[in-house]
Amino acid sequence: MAASKIPGWVTAELFEDLLKANVEGFSKVKSFKADSGSAAGENYATIMLRVNIEVELQGKSRGRSSRIKSDFPPLDGKSKPVSYMVKLPHQLEMFQEMMKRTNIFDIERTMYNQVVPEIEAIYEEVGVDITFGARSYDLKNAKTDYVALEDLGVKGFKNANRLEGFDQAHTERVLQKLAQWHAASAVRVTTKGSYTDILLDGLYKEENRPMMTEMMKGIGSNFVKSCPTYEGYEVFIDKVKALQPVLIDKMFDFAKVDPMEFNVLNHGDSWSNNIMFQYDAFGKIKEVYLVDYQLPKYGTVAQDLLYFLISSTKLEDKLSKFDYYIKVYHENLVEHLKILKYSKPIPSLRDIHLALFKYGFFGYTVATGVMAAVLLDPTDTASFENFVGDTEAGLAFQMQLFNSPRFRKHIQVIMPWLLNRGALDM
Repeated sequence: MAASKIPGWVTAELFEDLLKANVEGFSKVKSFKADSGSAAGENYATIMLRVNIEVELQGKSRGRSSRIKSDFPPLDGKSKPVSYMVKLPHQLEMFQEMMKRTNIFDIERTMYNQVVPEIEAIYEEVGVDITFGARSYDLKNAKTDYVALEDLGVKGFKNANRLEGFDQAHTERVLQKLAQWHAASAVRVTTKGSYTDILLDGLYKEENRPMMTEMMKGIGSNFVKSCPTYEGYEVFIDKVKALQPVLIDKMFDFAKVDPMEFNVLNHGDSWSNNIMFQYDAFGKIKEVYLVDYQLPKYGTVAQDLLYFLISSTKLEDKLSKFDYYIKVYHENLVEHLKILKYSKPIPSLRDIHLALFKYGFFGYTVATGVMAAVLLDPTDTASFENFVGDTEAGLAFQMQLFNSPRFRKHIQVIMPWLLNRGALDM
């Protein structure tokens, strides 16, 4: 992001209270730089900044209690580098319109400030130490909506390769983390009642229906246009065409919660770039964190499972190991529901598979939506505006999404699989 695009109010002064509270021995800011925190195509929904600050430290007798918890304890020397990630809203009219109806910044700050700590505390109560994501901070004089977070890169966290897709080791660790999150989120409802309204519906509020219909129209028609270039498209093209007029209705049907089923607070946006890994010296996965808690949705576990497994696993494993991966998830779910003494009936493996069949249509929306973005080579035309827009640039970008060689390989195996599972039926 060019320096001119960084909002003028993102300054050193904005972070001073935060630094005083979290950097042991803070004296003053020596240098401050804000830059883009993600390349084109790596983050669509928000603007991401990485803020790098060099902090000057006080002398040895700092007068600060050593018992104060510090995110950035002083090193030997007179200064220390500190960094944060800051998410800001797009200023596009379309995005602003969406924010009036569903403020994803309010949602994400609620998740980081209330829900994530609450979920972690549920494990603490039974003596299990599990962390689900980055620490969040308040910026008192921010001029727009924002989310401020610790920079996980400092702790060695990074994304795995989205283009290659996750191998079995990465996939199993993510499924374990999702199962841990789902288990505690279900327990939380039994002990504390329902989540707040802004977390229950996600984007699926009735007032969002016209906007979502408009946004999906172009994407849907461009996918239909691309289908004849896919090998074997003849078997599914009629069903795909028939789905287009009712796509949003079916998505809203999917979003309805059946109280007789096992329901959880889904992460809601569990694709590869929203999952970060920390590795040991031998390259083995030490820890997994989920990031981007802006689209949570209470309901069936099928949402997170279909979203993650279809969008982010490697092609060789995507379908051949699908049932095995559901078993891995279920084993972890059962283990953690038992650890947390879940008071309701624990879902069987069969229950989870039945949910995946019942809500299979959601897999189609993942394959023709987020999966296309995950598999696209880095490009400067990748943006929120082009992903959902009907401008000439937007239409060109959407055709690019559906016609990349990598996407073609995936969609040619996924569409027959969805068809054979009944996921494309009206």
